[in-house]
Amino acid sequence: MNYTFASATILLILITDPIGNIPIFANALRHVAPERRSWVILREVLIAFVLLLLFMFVGDGFLRLMNLSELSLQIGGGVILFLIALRMIFPQPAVNTPDTVGEPLIVPLAIPAIAGPSALATVLLLVSQAPDRRMEWVGALCITMAVSAVVLVLAERIQRVAGDRFVVALERLMGLVLVAMSIEMMLRGVKTFVTQLASG
Repeated sequence: MNYTFASATILLILITDPIGNIPIFANALRHVAPERRSWVILREVLIAFVLLLLFMFVGDGFLRLMNLSELSLQIGGGVILFLIALRMIFPQPAVNTPDTVGEPLIVPLAIPAIAGPSALATVLLLVSQAPDRRMEWVGALCITMAVSAVVLVLAERIQRVAGDRFVVALERLMGLVLVAMSIEMMLRGVKTFVTQLASG
C-alpha cells in the first residue's frame, strides 16, 4: 500500500489513539498535582516521539538484522492493526490496576500507551516501503505527536464538554476506519505474495 503524507498521518493518529488514551492518562495522573499534569503529559509524549523517531532511522537495520522482508512486515502489520481496531470497536472491560504513586515516567504512558508495538511496527512499515520519503514520515509523526499532546492536555475539558458517550462513539468510528485500512494492507500483501509465487 503506497501511503501519502496525509494517509500516513491519519494512520499514525489512529494507531496512537489519543482519544482511547484519555482514560489511561486520567487514571495514571490521578495522584499528580493538577498544575503538573500538562507538563507530565508533554514529557511522556516527547519520550514516545523520540522512541518512534529512533525506530524510523534504525528500522532498516533492524529489519536486516532480523531477516524480515517488507512483505512479512506488511501482512503482520495488517494483522496487528486489525486486532487493535477490534479492541477500539469492542473495548474490553476496565481492569483495576495498581495506583501509581507519584508521577509516572515512561511506563505506562509513553510506552506502551503512545509508542506501543503497533506504533513501532507502523513506523517500520512506512520506512521500509519508502525509505527515500523518510522526512515525510517524520513530518507525519510530528503532526501525530502534536495531536496527541493537544488531545491529552485537553482531555478533562473534552470529556466534560463532549461527554463520555461522544468520546466512546468517536473511538469506535476511528476503529472502523482502522479496520478498513488494516484489511487493505493485508489484501495487498497477500496479492503481492501470490504474484511472487506465480512468477517464481
